[in-house]
Amino acid sequence: MGRIFNDMDNQIFSKLAPELSGNTMSKAGHNYPFILRPLSHKIAEDGEDFRNRMNKLDIEEMEYLFQLAMEGKEDIRSLEEDDVDTFLELVEEKLSTEKLKELKAKLGMA
Repeated sequence: MGRIFNDMDNQIFSKLAPELSGNTMSKAGHNYPFILRPLSHKIAEDGEDFRNRMNKLDIEEMEYLFQLAMEGKEDIRSLEEDDVDTFLELVEEKLSTEKLKELKAKLGMA
């Protein structure tokens, strides 16, 4: 089951996966339910590619993804293991250690 991406979702998805030209639909014809899961499992070639793509995000975009994760609207735990680590590291680097602690607590990773 997918969701309809809003403008910010589309902006981030397009920045992370420009080769898809804004297409947020899976090959099965459903809207992606998350921004990061298809990036982790289908688009990024490996953990390094995922990290390079994520490093393109600015603080506002990282804050937005952080908030989605805190609301359960972005499934961080379903990413590839290296990609989970990358996301958590970027939360700490771009946002704060306190937000990293909040997210880990929310995800049961504390």
